[in-house]
Amino acid sequence: MKKLISLCVVSLLIGMTATTLSGTPDRGRNETTQNRFVGAWRLAWLEEEGADGKIYRADCIGLLVYTRDGHMSVQVMYRNPQANSKVATNAAPVQYAQGGYEASFGTYEIDERAHHFTFHVEGALVRTLIGKDLTRVFEFSGKQLIVKASSPDEHWRVAWEHY
Repeated sequence: MKKLISLCVVSLLIGMTATTLSGTPDRGRNETTQNRFVGAWRLAWLEEEGADGKIYRADCIGLLVYTRDGHMSVQVMYRNPQANSKVATNAAPVQYAQGGYEASFGTYEIDERAHHFTFHVEGALVRTLIGKDLTRVFEFSGKQLIVKASSPDEHWRVAWEHY
């Protein structure tokens, strides 16, 4: 009887393992990529173009959250919004922040092959962003998620690290 129970348990474990490992390779990679996004991230650094055309590290802090069901939100606060912060002023091609603060939420879709995701903005502090689809290029480097605009007119990069 013990042998029969042991055999059933082993068969069940093998079946569960086979089911978990089955599926198309693309689906597995996409789920893995999406799983890497999921969670809360803290802002490690943000680089942007200054008025003089040089790239600067902005003095800011932020929080980025991705959920498994495809929702995201982002908040960034510039400690000194007047100093070299093109993103925080009306001089930028697209304005993301107001009064030194950026906040938006919505849904996202990942295109792993193109290394980009699209952020469908549902709500934002800057109301002109609401309803927009913002495409962002991404890469993982060590423990960081590095994101940049896909538009050649926008010259910023941001790195996020999991909490």
